Amino acid sequence: MNLFGDSDYLEKLSLKGDPLERLEKVVDFECFRPTLNRIFKYDLKNKSHGGRPPYDLVLMLKILILQRLYNLSDDATEPTYSK
Repeated sequence: MNLFGDSDYLEKLSLKGDPLERLEKVVDFECFRPTLNRIFKYDLKNKSHGGRPPYDLVLMLKILILQRLYNLSDDATEPTYSK
């Protein structure tokens, strides 16, 4: 893995037809943010919880949609870096 490994990986994924890029062109996921924040009572200003900050709720929604569309497990959804 080199310093630009993530960039190279994302470029290769994009050339293969990244499904998330296709969805992003059709769906405005940011419109879901207020509802997700309300449902999960997500408050970035509250630092009293401690620990690692949670993943972005919109990102998690996108992941769940991809998992459902492509019948992916959690493990299959994680990025793999190969040369």
